[in-house]
Amino acid sequence: MADYSATRDRVEHYFDKSATKVWDRLTSDAPVSRIRQTVREGRDRMRATMLGRLPADLRGCRVLDAGCGTGAMTEELARRGADVVAVDISPQLIGIAQKRLPAPLARHVTFAAGDMTDPSHGRFDFVMAMDSLIYYSAADIGAVLGRLGSRTRGGVVFTVAPRTPFLMAFFTLGKLFPRADRSPTMIPHAMEQIAPHAPGRLARIGRVTRGFYISECLEYRP
Repeated sequence: MADYSATRDRVEHYFDKSATKVWDRLTSDAPVSRIRQTVREGRDRMRATMLGRLPADLRGCRVLDAGCGTGAMTEELARRGADVVAVDISPQLIGIAQKRLPAPLARHVTFAAGDMTDPSHGRFDFVMAMDSLIYYSAADIGAVLGRLGSRTRGGVVFTVAPRTPFLMAFFTLGKLFPRADRSPTMIPHAMEQIAPHAPGRLARIGRVTRGFYISECLEYRP
């Protein structure tokens, strides 16, 4: 998975060196621009959509929050009683997530900085991967789903950037700039592009469009 590793390293550098403050503010209650407010609202809707795929009572369940960012999904899972392994490629974002997590929930959560597919994280009942696969090729997404699915009893609920005209234009424009001068660019995918690379079954769950936030929720079953 050489391409996966290279992309993962770029994403780590971007979030740890360039975007930490932006994501800290975006995922807080601090005032933001009108554009970023639509992204905040869109992410809130998508998180709710993804959580809707899991039982309301997660006591006794072990859940991987793959790409936990600043910890909003992690907190919701812990409130449902899950034992959460919250992993992110960025140690800086992990630090923010740890500080934000209410103390009474800390006993339910194990934080780790590194690769979300690392087998040392163990086995799970469910995996949630919100906006953490949007920078990868269809082949890499399929490989990640296979690795996570082999250690997951239930489903892997994840998001992709859908192939809308707006996002395809954004993707094409991003390719015009030298890689060193831009952040990692999300790659739009249709579910049918990913399916041939995934060893299990894929299903569409729902799409969220709110201003500049456009994301599609899919579910993978081994």
